Amino acid sequence: MKKTIITVVICMLILSCKNQEPIAKGYQGQGKSAVVSTLSKPVQKQWKGVWTFDSETVFFSNDFESGRLNGVTFDGDDHYTTLITAENTPVNVSPWYAFKVWSNTPKTITIKMTYQDSRSRYYPKISNDGLHFTPLDSTNFTSINQGSGSFGIKAVPEMVEIKVNIDKSPIYITAQELYGSTRVKNWIDSLATKDFISTYEIGKSKEQRAMNLMEVSTGDHKKAVMVISRQHPPEVTGFLAMKSFIETLSGDSPKAQKFRDNYDLFVVPLMNPDGVDNGHWRHNMGGIDLNRDWQDFNQPETQSVRDFLVKKESEGYEFVFGADFHSTWDDIYYPIDSTITGNKGKIVFDWINNITNRLPQKHTNIKPSTEIKPTMVSRNYFYVNHHMPAIVFELGDNTPRDFLKEKGKVAAEELMDLLDNKN
Repeated sequence: MKKTIITVVICMLILSCKNQEPIAKGYQGQGKSAVVSTLSKPVQKQWKGVWTFDSETVFFSNDFESGRLNGVTFDGDDHYTTLITAENTPVNVSPWYAFKVWSNTPKTITIKMTYQDSRSRYYPKISNDGLHFTPLDSTNFTSINQGSGSFGIKAVPEMVEIKVNIDKSPIYITAQELYGSTRVKNWIDSLATKDFISTYEIGKSKEQRAMNLMEVSTGDHKKAVMVISRQHPPEVTGFLAMKSFIETLSGDSPKAQKFRDNYDLFVVPLMNPDGVDNGHWRHNMGGIDLNRDWQDFNQPETQSVRDFLVKKESEGYEFVFGADFHSTWDDIYYPIDSTITGNKGKIVFDWINNITNRLPQKHTNIKPSTEIKPTMVSRNYFYVNHHMPAIVFELGDNTPRDFLKEKGKVAAEELMDLLDNKN
């Protein structure tokens, strides 16, 4: 399927942090979340296919899991302008993009990145196979209309231009690494080769994709840890830290084996499979931010997890810890304030303190919440309805990937130590 589009005139964006350092040290976090309706709203599903240009020698495609490209124009002299729009509005400024480009003849092209009602948040990643990504060389990146301030969407460029070398082998250009539902399921299945790990569906998404849960259990335990990730599709760094966290808890170390002697682990690594596979900026196919639906449960994805937790509690389970992994402008912890949780929530603050002591090289702020009703967000629902100490664990968009892996590992080890001391 081929198509040529002649549409493009909209404000745009992309990261100026060429060296991939966090945008700001000491990021203070976002403000109070507004209470919004989570009844489904219309979503504009993007056209998927191939755009062809220059007498059918240059090609762009969004036709793969997590692809997002809404329009391309050829401007002459090997210059192209891409348009990225959101699934619906209003929407958080997380302008996800992911597309492939190739040419019948080798050449260098310039791509101008433009976005709907946003500025540039994500620094381009390049891949030859869709599995292994590296940041674009900074010499091939140019900011247009640089922003002001130290962090956030106002601090990044309005638009950017990138130069890439293309030939007959397609290259991927993406906002973050690609972890669509197929790749995530393959990861779960690779862990499930261990006899104490199983995976099964707990429900279906709006578009009938599987809500897959991974269970780590070695016996008839009635204490458990609950972990979720990717409520918001572009938040890949949170997923990467979660991935390391889960691999450590389900690993072969004596500490992990002892943890599994006393606790089960339940994981929903992809809370929003429709949004991820459709390349959404924020929402599910119901047009809703899932992390605002833990009060009314109007969306099937949150309903699936709610029903699972209720079922497990009816079987006698006690949930001792809950974590929801996300991404934002820099690493930050969002626990519930100890004035509300008291001694029950002490484990969360001890955990944060222990991680910080082991990883002093990167400052991570803490922003406790004193409001737990309406539950609305997962952390509040976990605590209010299931009495589990819980946290939103945020990782920076540009936190170095080796550090994400280390932080996930350290977080798992410190949690195991704290739970071991409780026994």
